[in-house]
Amino acid sequence: MSQAIGNTALAYARVWHLVDAKQRILGRMATGIATTLMGKHKPIYDPASDCGDYVVVINAKEVMVTGRKAEQKLYRHHTGYPGGLKEIVFKDLLEKNPEEIVRKAVSGMLPKNKLRDVRLNRLHIFPYDKHPYKENITKIYDKTLLDKFGLPKQTKSEKKKKFKDIKAITSKFVSNNDGDDVKK
Repeated sequence: MSQAIGNTALAYARVWHLVDAKQRILGRMATGIATTLMGKHKPIYDPASDCGDYVVVINAKEVMVTGRKAEQKLYRHHTGYPGGLKEIVFKDLLEKNPEEIVRKAVSGMLPKNKLRDVRLNRLHIFPYDKHPYKENITKIYDKTLLDKFGLPKQTKSEKKKKFKDIKAITSKFVSNNDGDDVKK
């Protein structure tokens, strides 16, 4: 017998979150993103299951670090050849590839297991505020972004309609005893 009660497909539905990295501290922002990618903010969280949400990070080029980390923090990788250890300073990598800074910070805060790469695939990072996922965004971390992107606030009737649409889509699936979702 399945332990799940209710419509589990609705509980596992993935939501799109928008994070504006402008003037935000890298480490504190990365912990929140990692928590969202893992699904720890959901009541159905299980470390062995992948129940996290999508996260879109914008303005990665304007992320901040505290202290003198901009000059002192090093990112290292090895080419695989003798003497092939490469180092790049934070401020140089910020200009060259700001997406990689946020990705490495979030990756270091995720559990080191088979789900790590799957979770990182749901992280979309953009150096500026333009991104192709505007229609998918349902939750915004910074309330001032509502004015910036011109997203209208949803009324109760719109929220109910959206919930009914999601429920109609997920009602096509039934959970069997193995925990797999199967079509009716």
